[in-house]
Amino acid sequence: MPATPHVEKHFTASDTVRDVVIGMADGLTVPFALAAGLSGALAASHVVVVAGVAEIAAGAIAMGLGGYLAARGDADHYAAERRRELYEVRELADEEEREIVQIFGRYGLNRAACAPILTHFHNNHEAWVDFMMRYELGLEAPEPGRALRSALTIGGAYIVGGLVPLLPYMLIGELSDALRVSVVCTLIALAVFGAVKGHFAGIKPWRGALQTVVVGGIASAAAFLLAKWIGG
Repeated sequence: MPATPHVEKHFTASDTVRDVVIGMADGLTVPFALAAGLSGALAASHVVVVAGVAEIAAGAIAMGLGGYLAARGDADHYAAERRRELYEVRELADEEEREIVQIFGRYGLNRAACAPILTHFHNNHEAWVDFMMRYELGLEAPEPGRALRSALTIGGAYIVGGLVPLLPYMLIGELSDALRVSVVCTLIALAVFGAVKGHFAGIKPWRGALQTVVVGGIASAAAFLLAKWIGG
C-alpha cells in the first residue's frame, strides 16, 4: 500500500499578524472607552466625534511610532550581536567551539560527534555566526523594511479599530441612541476580533472572543461611570 505522506501543520503568527493584533486591540478599546466616557458626561455627539477623531489620530501616530522604534531597536540589537559573534568566531574560536559542543550536548552529542560540524563552521564563518545567533542567542534575522511596515500596520489597524465605536456618533444625532449602537457594534467587533486572534494564537475562538469582550467592556464601563460621576 502506498504510504500516506505525513504533512505537519504548524502555524506561527507572523510579525504582521502580531502588529494587527496590537493596533486593533487598542483601536477598539481606547476610543470606545473615550466615547462612552464622554457620553456619560452628557457631551454632545459632535463633541464625542471631534474628541474621538483626535484620539484616533494621536493614538495611531503614537502606536505606529512605538512599533517603528521597537522594530528598529530589534534590528540594531541583532546587527550589534552579529558583529560581536563574527569577531568571536574569528578571534575566540576555541571558546565558540566549546559553546557549540554545549549546545549539541543537550541532545546527547559529544565532541567527537560534533567534529564534522566544527570543521564545516571553520570553513564557513557566516554559517557559524548564523548558527550561534539562533541557537546560542535565540535571535532571528529581522526582515528588511520591518520597522516601517510595523509602524504602518499598527497605525492602520488602530484607525480601523477606532472608527468602529465612533461611526454611530457620526451617523446618529441623539447621544443615547448613538451610545447604544456604539456599544453593540463595538462588542460585536471585539468578539469577532477576539475569535480571529484566538485562532491565530492557537486557542478556542469562543475563549478569545470572551476575553476580548470582557477587557473592552470593563474599560468602557469604567470610563462611562467615572465620567458620569465627575460630571454629576
